[in-house]
Amino acid sequence: MSQVLGLWERLRGVPGRARVFSWGFTWKAPYFRSVRPRFVQVSPNYAALTLPKRRAVLNHIGTVHAIAVCNGLEAAMGALAEATVPAGKRWLPKGMEVAYLARSTSDLTCSAETDPETWTAGPDVPVKVKAIRDDGTVVVEGTIHLWVTDKKT
Repeated sequence: MSQVLGLWERLRGVPGRARVFSWGFTWKAPYFRSVRPRFVQVSPNYAALTLPKRRAVLNHIGTVHAIAVCNGLEAAMGALAEATVPAGKRWLPKGMEVAYLARSTSDLTCSAETDPETWTAGPDVPVKVKAIRDDGTVVVEGTIHLWVTDKKT
């Protein structure tokens, strides 16, 4: 079991689990602190987090900036990848394709999802990502492509 999934599981039943896990995740990957993700689910092939709408991530029209949304999507993908990557393998993101579908006018739920068989089918693993407003509207959706290879010995 990966460190990320192991920490998520060890915190099961602990008050403030999401806050403690999210702090640990962003301490290990400090770039994601800028969007203050709050993880709500981490499991093999699926991860989700809440990205709060707050002044630090707003653009000039008062909505969550597109790049902040992408940061949330990448954080969800990173947790999924760490929880899912097979033993003896490593992953690197190699590209992201997203479509901006609606304005991000509320807190967002960013999620990442994969099909289990893609992790063994080849080195290119597509991760489906999407961001959803509080009212259920999908504001961003796309794919982050991972390159999964054997760990160097």
